[in-house]
Amino acid sequence: MLIAASLTTPESFAGVFDRHADEIHAYAGRRLGPEHADDVTAETFLVAFRKRHRYDTSRPDARPWLYGIAGNLISRHRRAEVRRLRALARAPHEAGSLHEEERGAERASAAALRPALAAALAGLSAAERDLLLLVAWADLSYEEAAEALKIPIGTVRSRLHRVRGKLRRHLDLPEENDR
Repeated sequence: MLIAASLTTPESFAGVFDRHADEIHAYAGRRLGPEHADDVTAETFLVAFRKRHRYDTSRPDARPWLYGIAGNLISRHRRAEVRRLRALARAPHEAGSLHEEERGAERASAAALRPALAAALAGLSAAERDLLLLVAWADLSYEEAAEALKIPIGTVRSRLHRVRGKLRRHLDLPEENDR
């Protein structure tokens, strides 16, 4: 494992960065916008490097740990995140260079939902938004999200169920079974 190796050979940590930096950067960019993504990514790996001696090496995947660090750093930017979501909610529907018919119904409906979804996300509490976006955008499993947020898996399941219900009601979508 690279993190364990980096305890004696610090330059080994570069492999952790190489493996996960793009994913963390994309997540930070989606949460805060491109203007903050570079800073959050750099800070995430700086904190991870400094705290690598505390990493549980029995865990095979560092992603939940890194997303937990990134989430804590993003929390410093909460106001910027909420401002971004509210701005996206007010933004007019973007029409691309292709006609709606050529873009496909699924893509067109997703684009039409974007402002409403941004408004719904802005209306969630920070804890609700963190959990939902770790599962939806970062594609973490329930177990990984629980690890990243340092909460029990039962809390993940119940909180996600409530959050998805809130979003469906806000977006006026039919009820579905949660994962």
